[in-house]
Amino acid sequence: MLKKDRYKAFVEYFSTHQPQAETELHYNNPFELLIAVILSAQCTDKRINQVTPKLFERYPTPESLASATPEEVFAYIRSVSYPNNKSKHLVGMAKILLNEFNGIVPEDVKDLQKMPGVGRKTANVISSVIYHAPAMAVDTHVFRVANRIGLTTNAKTPLAVEKQLVAHLPQDKIHIAHHWLILHGRYICLARSPKCDICPLTGFCKYYAQHNTPSALKRKGELEAKAKIAKELKKRAIK
Repeated sequence: MLKKDRYKAFVEYFSTHQPQAETELHYNNPFELLIAVILSAQCTDKRINQVTPKLFERYPTPESLASATPEEVFAYIRSVSYPNNKSKHLVGMAKILLNEFNGIVPEDVKDLQKMPGVGRKTANVISSVIYHAPAMAVDTHVFRVANRIGLTTNAKTPLAVEKQLVAHLPQDKIHIAHHWLILHGRYICLARSPKCDICPLTGFCKYYAQHNTPSALKRKGELEAKAKIAKELKKRAIK
């Protein structure tokens, strides 16, 4: 299958079956989303959604967060990954947001990256989710799924994946394609054991095609048989 046909099939499927895909982070305004995305680095959305309600209640505006100390913020986010660094990032972000952007979350990716805790991925998330800009945030799910499906070729870095996706996806679909890839990777195309048996993309997925050739299936069967024997021998040894 040609790459352009694979992209067409990908866009057509999700445009039909998941036209309203969106982030699973909970937020009420751009400022809250910026906080949530900064906190979500190397942490699950589920955990962030448990932490942010009280944090948003205590610091509802850039002014209130900018006037806080990292130690005060830490008390609200202690259960997320790297809370020490993130508490400093949040306070620093709020100060720059006030001083350089009048408290308004900017759209431009370069402007967003001026704030602590906001790397390229975070900036792309904000730009695409809030402003529907054609920016592609590449996290571990996007990286894995894009490569497995065959949307990207020899893409060894997040930036390489980002560039290929942006170059081949329709401009008006880039912002939502980010969510299509994340959600597919989170619930179906899992890292260790992809659920190919229920995946609707197998008709054009490179990974599926490569792992379901006669030789690949034979090898899979042999490995499963060996694993079964090893398990049985272990059970007997325990007895």
